[in-house]
Amino acid sequence: MSDLTPSNHADLGLEVCTYFVRNRNVLLARAELSELYVDYYLHLGAQRMKPATEATAMFKRALAGFVLHNASRPRNELTAWTINCQSPLVNLFLTGDNELGTVTGQSFEEDVKELPENLFYSDVVRRGQPKRRSTVTFAGHDPLVAAENFYNQSEQRLARYFQLAEEEFALISEHPDADLAWVRGLTPSAVRDLGKTETLVLMEKRVCRWHCGCNQTRMLEVLGPTMRQDPRVLFGDGEKLEIRCPRCGARHAVTREAMEAFVADTK
Repeated sequence: MSDLTPSNHADLGLEVCTYFVRNRNVLLARAELSELYVDYYLHLGAQRMKPATEATAMFKRALAGFVLHNASRPRNELTAWTINCQSPLVNLFLTGDNELGTVTGQSFEEDVKELPENLFYSDVVRRGQPKRRSTVTFAGHDPLVAAENFYNQSEQRLARYFQLAEEEFALISEHPDADLAWVRGLTPSAVRDLGKTETLVLMEKRVCRWHCGCNQTRMLEVLGPTMRQDPRVLFGDGEKLEIRCPRCGARHAVTREAMEAFVADTK
């Protein structure tokens, strides 16, 4: 685990618990997302971002699915999901660092590519290994259905998401010798009561918080190659520009003077 993650997880953010369901051979991940949703809305307000109501609702469901998925994965993974939906025409982007316990992302409603069908992209990087990308199609506009299709088509195993309350979600994922008929027959109320009807073995408690890590230096690094090639492309006759973080959409103001100093210092 990274040294950046303090040992007192309960003080950091959203707690996500995973359990092994004994005799059913499945993993249960469960979390109440209210705290993370508050951080998401605070981020939107701070950055003066106003996505459409439908895009916001879709992003929140995608965020729930992403958080539970990451909690079920090894700690040394960096993961990104891109969900391209054709109706409504929107892209949802989420990225998370399991070592740091962080997630961020945004929805895009402009310049979204029109395609014959919806696409779900998953990119995974483990330290010292090349990036792995999976792409699957899905029907409808529910991000959780898209994620279930990803498990079925790419992971080659059954997974089901359940909304247990307004902002509480669960993920049941198949492990070897899983009782698949039982998984397929589950309902939200049955998943809500699993602690009463099944033997749950707590596997892990993780903390997840909204955090991107973008800053002025990273934005200068992004703009550096263009600045070296043709500063006029960036600034024209102006002295300042605004760039948005491609991960979370945060605004960063960059001056010509700062850009020139950065290029001079990094020759």
